[in-house]
Amino acid sequence: MKLPTKTQLSGSHGFSLVELLVVIAVIAIIAAIAIPNIANLTGSATTAKDRRNAQNIASVASAARAAGVTNAFLVADVVTTLVAGVETNGMAFSISPLAQTEIDGASAFLTNGSGPNANMVLYNPGGTN
Repeated sequence: MKLPTKTQLSGSHGFSLVELLVVIAVIAIIAAIAIPNIANLTGSATTAKDRRNAQNIASVASAARAAGVTNAFLVADVVTTLVAGVETNGMAFSISPLAQTEIDGASAFLTNGSGPNANMVLYNPGGTN
């Protein structure tokens, strides 16, 4: 096998300035499209977390009520009550402590019940935000 001479290699290596500029332009276009979508994903994840927390709070409050707990579960104090825990008939109902920002986010998807559901906290998938 014969190795190429210096004159054969002189024009066949590296990139031209135009090629580099085209690659940079393509990367810039892709970044301009991707960055706003990534920001939307963060907001969507926060909303999903708030909804999940609200569902858990409402579910534990409903299970406690069904088991015979007579506490008035209202949006204003339900998290404090359930973090401390409530008991009835040998069953305990509680949730893990939440940060204040998580409580505020979940509260947007909780409403106070009315009529037969008075003194209950209910999950509202539409939220108030």
